Amino acid sequence: MNMSSNSLLATDQLRPLPALITVVLPAFNEARNLADLLPELTRRLTAGGQSIELLVVDDGSQDDTALLCHGLIQQGLPLRLLRLSRNFGKEAALSAGLDIAAGDVVITMDSDGQHPIDTALAMLPVWREGFDVVYAVQTGRRQSQSMARRGYTSFFYWLMQRGSRFELPTDAGDFRLLDRRVVLALRSLPERARYMKGLFAWVGFRSKAIEFVPDARAHGETNFTFTHLLALAFTGLTAFSKVPLRLVSVLGLLVSLGSIAFGLWIVSEKVFLGNPISGFATLAASVTFLAGVQLLCLGIIAEYLGRVFDEVKQRPLYLVQDLTAPVVGLD
Repeated sequence: MNMSSNSLLATDQLRPLPALITVVLPAFNEARNLADLLPELTRRLTAGGQSIELLVVDDGSQDDTALLCHGLIQQGLPLRLLRLSRNFGKEAALSAGLDIAAGDVVITMDSDGQHPIDTALAMLPVWREGFDVVYAVQTGRRQSQSMARRGYTSFFYWLMQRGSRFELPTDAGDFRLLDRRVVLALRSLPERARYMKGLFAWVGFRSKAIEFVPDARAHGETNFTFTHLLALAFTGLTAFSKVPLRLVSVLGLLVSLGSIAFGLWIVSEKVFLGNPISGFATLAASVTFLAGVQLLCLGIIAEYLGRVFDEVKQRPLYLVQDLTAPVVGLD
C-alpha cells in the first residue's frame, strides 16, 4: 500500500508533457546528413502525438541545405529554416536558434546525425522529473584521444575550474535539453564571445547528465577541426576565467625572484670565490629569456584585450538572411 502511494505521489509530481518541443540543429554543409536525420527525427519524436518544431540554422552553407529544407517543408515536416547571411560559426548559429525557438522545451543537436535520437528521447522523462537542463556526456571519449590531447583537455578544464563559482561538466557538449526558462536566461546574456558550453553552465538551474555513445557519421567529414577547437578553448578561457592573467602575475614574480637570486649568486661568487663575472653570454641569455617571458605575457593580455575590443564594437552576433514562417498551430 505504501509502495503504491509513493509511486502515485511520484507520478503526480511529474511535469506534464510540453505543448511543443523545439529541436535546434545548427548546420554547415550537412544536406546529405539532414536528408536522413530530419524525417527520422520527426517520425520518432511525434510517435506519441507530441507536437514538435525542427529548427535548422543554416550557417552559411554552400551545399543544398536550404533547398533540402524547403523541400521537406513542402512535404509537411514541422520544419523551419533560419538562414544566416554568412558563416558565423557554430556558437553564433546555436545562439540564433535559441533566439528563435518557440518550444516549452528545446533540444540542441548536431546536424551530422552523430547525436542519437534515442538519447534525445531519454532526456524528456528526466526533464519531467524536474530537471531544467539535461546534458549528454560522451562515454569513452578520453580513451580514443592521444595522450597529448588528453593532457591539453585536462589542463583546459583545470584552468576553467580555478576560482569559478560554477562547474563546467567534463566531456559534455551542445547536445542537451533546455527548459524554456533556461532558454530565456541564455537570451539575456549579451556577450559576443560565445562559448555555449560555459554559458549553459553559468546560468545554473537544476541539471542532470546522461551518457551516450555517438553514432557514426554517415556522410562527409566534420568541419570542426583541431584548430577550431583550439580557438574555441581560447574563447572559453578569456570569457570565463581570469586564471591566465593571474598566472602571468605569478610568472612575473617568479622571474623577478629568479633574477634577484641569480644576481646575488654572481656577486657572491666574485666576493667569496674570486670568480670573474661572466660577460656577454650571461647577459644575452638573461635578456633573451626575459624577452620571451614578456612576449608571452603580452600575448595573454592581448587575448583578453581583443575580447574587450569585440564587445565594445557592439556588432550583432549574427545576421539573418531569411526565416521561414512558423508551422501551422504555432504562435
